[in-house]
Amino acid sequence: MDKKLNIRNMSVIAHVDHGKSTLTDSLVSKAGIIAAAKAGETRFTDTRKDEQDRCITIKSTAISLYYELPESDFEYITQPKDPKERGFLINLIDSPGHVDFSSEVTAALRVTDGALVVVDCVSGVCVQTETVLRQAIAERIKPVLFMNKMDRALLELQLDQEDLYQTFARIVESINVIIATYSDEDGPMGNIQVGPEKGTVAFGSGLHGWAFTLKQISEIYSAKFKIPPAKLMKRLWGDQFINAEDKKWKKEQATGNVRGFNQFVLDPIFKMFDAIMNFKKEATANLLEKLKIKLTVEERELEGKPLFKTVMRKWLPAGEAMLQMIAIHLPSPVVSQKYRCELLYEGPQDDAVALGIKACDPEAPLCLYISKMVPTSDKGRFYAFGRVFSGKVASGQKVRIMGPHYVPGKKEDLYLKTIQRTILMMGRYIEPIVDVPCGNIVGLVGVDQFLVKTGTISTYEHCHNMKMMKFSVSPVVRVAVEPKNPADLPKLVEGLNRLAKSDPMVQSFTEESGEHIVAGAGELHLEICLKDLEEDHACIPLKKSEPVVSYRECVSDKSNQMCLSKSPNKHNRLFMTAGPLEEKLPEDIDDGCEINPRQDFKIRARYLADTYGWDVNEARKIWSFGPEGTGPNLLVDVSKGVQYLNEIKDSVVAGFQWATKEGPLCDENVRGVRFNIHDVTLHADAIHRGGGQIIPTARRVLYACMLTAKPCLLEPVYSVEIQCPESAVGGIYGVLNRRRGQVLEESNVAGTPMFIVKAYLPVMESFGFTADLRSKTGGQAFPQCVFDHWQVLPGDVHDLASMPGQVVANTRKRKGLKEGIPALDNYLDKL
Repeated sequence: MDKKLNIRNMSVIAHVDHGKSTLTDSLVSKAGIIAAAKAGETRFTDTRKDEQDRCITIKSTAISLYYELPESDFEYITQPKDPKERGFLINLIDSPGHVDFSSEVTAALRVTDGALVVVDCVSGVCVQTETVLRQAIAERIKPVLFMNKMDRALLELQLDQEDLYQTFARIVESINVIIATYSDEDGPMGNIQVGPEKGTVAFGSGLHGWAFTLKQISEIYSAKFKIPPAKLMKRLWGDQFINAEDKKWKKEQATGNVRGFNQFVLDPIFKMFDAIMNFKKEATANLLEKLKIKLTVEERELEGKPLFKTVMRKWLPAGEAMLQMIAIHLPSPVVSQKYRCELLYEGPQDDAVALGIKACDPEAPLCLYISKMVPTSDKGRFYAFGRVFSGKVASGQKVRIMGPHYVPGKKEDLYLKTIQRTILMMGRYIEPIVDVPCGNIVGLVGVDQFLVKTGTISTYEHCHNMKMMKFSVSPVVRVAVEPKNPADLPKLVEGLNRLAKSDPMVQSFTEESGEHIVAGAGELHLEICLKDLEEDHACIPLKKSEPVVSYRECVSDKSNQMCLSKSPNKHNRLFMTAGPLEEKLPEDIDDGCEINPRQDFKIRARYLADTYGWDVNEARKIWSFGPEGTGPNLLVDVSKGVQYLNEIKDSVVAGFQWATKEGPLCDENVRGVRFNIHDVTLHADAIHRGGGQIIPTARRVLYACMLTAKPCLLEPVYSVEIQCPESAVGGIYGVLNRRRGQVLEESNVAGTPMFIVKAYLPVMESFGFTADLRSKTGGQAFPQCVFDHWQVLPGDVHDLASMPGQVVANTRKRKGLKEGIPALDNYLDKL
């Protein structure tokens, strides 16, 4: 752990069911932790019982492996290296692929420097592959690629060599397109595209435990051709053909020319496959002798698939190929923290902590980021799981524990405590350890009382926080829970607090009507959270409501009149109007790249004027974003020469934050509305225009503006990608039509009989969608839903028969508000 040049921190990321946990087994067995014969079936990193039962990963699991790189491979490492030290410490995190758990992926990526992207070579690059890869690049994490399930391409699809090469080439190209789209080639990481000829792409089968990179193949042939392996690798990929007669390499495809990859890489594998699967005993024996593969007495009696599996595993062991690729191509903490520091650390880039992170210096002040909490066997207690970026963390050390809301110099969200124990996470086990230097992944005991989900731990007094993680999904589905036995309420409250700790994404809060709400990213995420709540955290039987979707309130037109509200003492008047924001502007504010509250107002005004056609003078006078000071609503001052206006600015902004947090229709957040301040008449005496007079007045006038501007509701919409064989496409259309889905495109996955249908599906229609789809297509369709955008719920909110009318009525009833949308007179005053 002290040899920081030889540490590799990496996560395994991919689409759901592309074989991450199965592949991880090969790596774990290479390190001698599980038996090689069981690798692929054990799924060692799926530690929970429900993960084993459902065959999906739910929580990300960390494990540390030790690997010794052969001496001959040292020349391939281009980054700084320790020439004498051959042992590598590989901290690996196996992450879930299901979109509902993508917050676990975010937490895993934050503490690692490299990512192994796994792609199923039959299905190709899917939605979630793109989502997780995009997240990795945003965190400045270097990817390497593994093409999994090659056994399926041979056994099921029975592709010929050229088709298989084209499939591989297409996948590498799609991955590189995603990398090129989201990464900056001139940035500090340089070009991070992957290529088999560079050695950053491996091929193989995780389930059967065999894999290879072109580096290994070229080493086998290099003696025969007398070409150094590094040069030969370039010949084994792309348009490099060898002529059968004069044995010369050519650039063009012609009769008698064979592609290098097919001839030297695929041909031996196809020959072995053909000999074993067609029971050619003599051919098999010859091949085994040539390749010097020795079988035991028991293994010689196998035939067909089990024999193929055994032979391939001995000939091209997966663990060896993967660990070599990881050790050679993924960056050590020393390299990666140099370019990741500016993205991670909020403080000045030249203070003691930032310098310690950039140099990965164990003597610098401690700086450690906790990315998630892991439940322990001891009920209600958690290990804080994170990574040491600078300094050294030790048992009994006195530290500053800073929560996400800590501001340097203030006392809130700050605790001075000692760390009870430091531990090493090993899949389902933990190992005690005295101290952990920087560049490593660590578990801490005894800090879980002070942190909810994430936080920064440091020994430096002027340390700033590490940046908050940005999740690619948002909690849009909620359920109300209550105990079956009312006497158990305190247990439920404590259980909800524990649940909030155990998952990076889940939110639990209490509504004003007294309901306890749990919000999650989707149906599956909620189901797992509620199961955990019932069995592990609260340990009491629960009653759960039907899942509900959170909506947003919006307006569809400009206010049809100037709205006026008077303050309670009748001395102050506010005149305002409202209108919808331009299309795509709310999304722009959510991204926070071009338009955010912290930005220089001149740059922001220029962007709004150029992109959305705003008046520059108005764009410079944006008072506030709301709700929470960052949301997608704007308060703009369009007044001309008004007295005392700046003195009430804070009060009006406070009213605006309140009004956008709880809209007039049914107390939901407001989205995509621009409020304009046209005029104010204020009392000359400051005491008569304090917050108590202005804040409620501002809120009333904002409500009046919305009610006069054709209010409407926005509902969340999933983008769905459904994979199925051609025969099942008809059934999909039927299910989508019944659920108000819109089909965007359907396309054939090249080289396979599978179709992909892409569609939009409202979240409120998505409950039971998977089950419905499976029953209509005979279980052949696999849907994947990702939250995509908000869209207007068609219909009039004042008409109870319409859909939005019903939603408003039901939501108001659920929240215990008065029946019916409040009348305009409540908020609008006469001049």
